[in-house]
Amino acid sequence: MRGLQAAGGAPLSDGTAGRGAQTAPSSGEHRPPLAGQERPEEKPSGAAGEAAETVEAGETGGTLTAAPETPAATEPAGDASADADAIAGDSAGDGDGSGAAGGGAVARARRLGVLAVLAACIYIADLVSKILVVEYIEGGEPVQVIGEYVQLRVIRNSGAAFSIGTGMTIVFTIIAAGVVIAILRTARNLRSLPWAITLGMLLGGAFGNLTDRVFRSPAPFQGHVVDFIQVFPATHFPIFNVADSSIVCGGILAVFLAWRGYQIDGTRHTGDEK
Repeated sequence: MRGLQAAGGAPLSDGTAGRGAQTAPSSGEHRPPLAGQERPEEKPSGAAGEAAETVEAGETGGTLTAAPETPAATEPAGDASADADAIAGDSAGDGDGSGAAGGGAVARARRLGVLAVLAACIYIADLVSKILVVEYIEGGEPVQVIGEYVQLRVIRNSGAAFSIGTGMTIVFTIIAAGVVIAILRTARNLRSLPWAITLGMLLGGAFGNLTDRVFRSPAPFQGHVVDFIQVFPATHFPIFNVADSSIVCGGILAVFLAWRGYQIDGTRHTGDEK
């Protein structure tokens, strides 16, 4: 070696140095880390690298500026909530209105049912009782029901209830027909149970006597009403029938309801209202 060095060659070191020079990596060459050494952290290139450096600078004390976010094209929460509340309110309002209307229709149907059933019962009772007394009692002796206080005596009445206004049969026939029509028209606004009972009694009684006036002798629309109930005969109290009793009781009840302020539609007017 020394001979080579003297001949003008490059000075050489020992074998270790030579080997170290041969294994030294070049500046641009990437070598894997030796055992016991940490792998250097690779940084992304381009825009991602710049963003990473910016984050790293912020963590070490630098200023980190967040990029502005693009607003989502959605409806504001406040407006959406308001719209939902408005829709819910409209739905609730419609439900309440329909519920109230439905309840009123059901109440009216029930009251009309009470009126119709009561009127039919009174009419049937009046008709059957007249048929029976004409068949078995008319022309015979009075039948004592409660001693000398109540008895059955059959007469033919050309007047109004309780044998009032005899000789005015055609007039009372027209009046009775008008009463029936008026009750039926009034029933369209019926919402009150007491008034349903009242109108049912009036309708059943009026229709019962109207049937006699239209179909019984002596002539159509001039028929005489069959009366057969007599109370306290000694006092000569007028003789009447089931229809007469129903009309009188219904009339008394109507006066009482009007006095107490009860209306056909179910409302009540008191003296405190102005």
